Amino acid sequence: MNHQNLSSFIWSVADLLRGDYKQSDYGKVILPFTVLRRLDCVLEPTKAKVLAEFAAKKKAGLNPDPFLLRPSGQSFYNTSDLDLRKLMGDQDHISQNLYAYVQAFSPAVRDIFERFSFSTQIDKLAKSGLLYLVTEKFAGIDLHPEAVDNHEMGLAFEELIRKFAELSNETAGEHFTPREVIRLMVNLLFVEDDDVLTKPGVVRTIYDPTAGTGGMLSVAGEHLTALNPQARLTMFGQELNDESYAICKADMLIKGQDVANIVAGNTLSEDGHAHAKFDYMLSNPPFGVEWKKVENEVRKEHESQGFNGRFGPGLPSVSDGSLLFLLHLLSKMRPASDGGSRFGIVLNGSPLFTGGAGSGASEIRRYLLENDLVEAIIGLPTDMFYNTGISTCVWIVWEGFCGHVWW
Repeated sequence: MNHQNLSSFIWSVADLLRGDYKQSDYGKVILPFTVLRRLDCVLEPTKAKVLAEFAAKKKAGLNPDPFLLRPSGQSFYNTSDLDLRKLMGDQDHISQNLYAYVQAFSPAVRDIFERFSFSTQIDKLAKSGLLYLVTEKFAGIDLHPEAVDNHEMGLAFEELIRKFAELSNETAGEHFTPREVIRLMVNLLFVEDDDVLTKPGVVRTIYDPTAGTGGMLSVAGEHLTALNPQARLTMFGQELNDESYAICKADMLIKGQDVANIVAGNTLSEDGHAHAKFDYMLSNPPFGVEWKKVENEVRKEHESQGFNGRFGPGLPSVSDGSLLFLLHLLSKMRPASDGGSRFGIVLNGSPLFTGGAGSGASEIRRYLLENDLVEAIIGLPTDMFYNTGISTCVWIVWEGFCGHVWW
């Protein structure tokens, strides 16, 4: 099943919700149920082994949790006898059973559904008489990786998110970066390092401070796997929006990544990877969004830490925080002596020219140019990003001989 058919099928659940839910709230039901069914299918082949191990360790008086990942074959597990299909056998207790099933997941997965406020949706669907019908709909679709691989699943998520953003009339480009743009950025990041990246067992790190649903990280991983199946890209990210964070975390779980590397929160005010450095980085921060909500924290770091912090070169206008994300990425670059780093960031046109001489934006540009950090600026066609026709470009920033001094 391709991602268009999959997203269309999942979208048909909206027909059940119409009337009881506002269109802008469809995603609050459809996204967590999609994630739940995906995890349900991923665990299905090893479910019996996990339950047997769980029962054995409980009988022995041991805490079973540390022993369950091995039989699961994944970085998560579920200790309930139930799954979505078994839930269909008890319509009268669907609400209690579904809640108990979700609570039987390992802690990282429970956090995902807490971010979705899934228990609230269970209650609302039950009161509307829709819970059984919606659960039945999702129980009937096969989302096992053998039927829908990670790439197709990622595309389906992005298509759903784009539709929900359209219904909600959300900030332009906030949740959805076209795959064509991501592929361009990934190609530009890796193009100089093919010799290194094709070596057996090579391990590299990649980071996205505005991770969204993890699309950029996923495309980078797919690119490196195609280049060298023996290579490993360890993924790190941070995301402010709870729903996007939940999807990203679920995707990383299924890919076998360490989900502790995906952090929730505002990157500008609370750096979830303080002092960390990365080989590669990608970001598509929101266009033209003010940073007044985090102004106190950002100014405090700028004034108290200077170049020892993230914002030493200067601060842009409060009306547009794009350059703050660029400065944040600069602070995560490895020095040339440690191999250097390269990152790509999508910006609108304003960071190229806003602010007169001596302004914060001007001083940031001066810092980049005087230190010879800008490798390229690539203009993108207009209308590439959902709900906006503004001009955008990709900045490629580089330090060191990224890849050429690492062996």
